[in-house]
Amino acid sequence: MILPDLLKDNLKIVFCGTAAGNKSAERKAYYAGSGNLFYPTLSSCGFTPRILTPVEFPNLLDYGIGLTDLVKHHFGMDKDLKQEHYDAKSFEQKILQYQPQLVCFNGKEVAKVYFNLKYTKQVGYGLQDKTIGNTKLYVAPSTSSAGRKHWEECIWQYLKNIIN
Repeated sequence: MILPDLLKDNLKIVFCGTAAGNKSAERKAYYAGSGNLFYPTLSSCGFTPRILTPVEFPNLLDYGIGLTDLVKHHFGMDKDLKQEHYDAKSFEQKILQYQPQLVCFNGKEVAKVYFNLKYTKQVGYGLQDKTIGNTKLYVAPSTSSAGRKHWEECIWQYLKNIIN
């Protein structure tokens, strides 16, 4: 496993990415790439009171936030991942076990894979119709620097408004 899941019962939100990026795998910390907007966005949207550093990711549990990925045993850019690396079934089992209020897919690519769609154009941002048990699903623009052209912080701000 590249990065351990950060999960416990009854979290407010679990963020799910595709896989650890190269820097995250190297540093053993979620969203560790220098251009990643994950931690600044959590702070600016009010999920955390300050910008955490990637090595502080375990502290997210203190704010009701968990982390996981659909690919747990490989790392790299999305374009380098293979279909067989994804494990949506294990992801679903974890969500059913821990029952967070909401899962937010960090980017359309991870949502596309989870929803078993062919194109990211088939994925819309925001709250989804599908749930996992009682857990609501949400898609937000990727915080990765590779996805900057699709960045819209307002979708992340709306996310903060729909969780308790």
